[in-house]
Amino acid sequence: MFLPRTKIRSAAVAVTTAAALIGLGAGAAGAAGWPPLQEGGHLYAGSNGTGTVTTVDLDDFGTCHTLSEPSLSIQVVSGSSSVVIYSGAGCTGHAWGSGSLAQSDLPWAALSYRVVPA
Repeated sequence: MFLPRTKIRSAAVAVTTAAALIGLGAGAAGAAGWPPLQEGGHLYAGSNGTGTVTTVDLDDFGTCHTLSEPSLSIQVVSGSSSVVIYSGAGCTGHAWGSGSLAQSDLPWAALSYRVVPA
């Protein structure tokens, strides 16, 4: 017995939609551990916004800040500032920019940062 093509397509669409919804649910569950979004910039010693918090002064443009403890995640909520983190002390090594709205685990342990215009 053969199934009409429309039934096969409908089944494929249903499976794809279900997979996408399951993926969205998993993403929401992973984000549940983050602290609530709040205005400002914050670097966290742990992943997913956990551990010791370093508050970033988003009005202090251009100044290099070396952290007393490496940071593994970041949260930035600002309309005009972003944070560039560095893998080395003194704003050396690899650089990664946050953007003005970010909530992310960092690609490496950040040892320093500077605030730049968004």
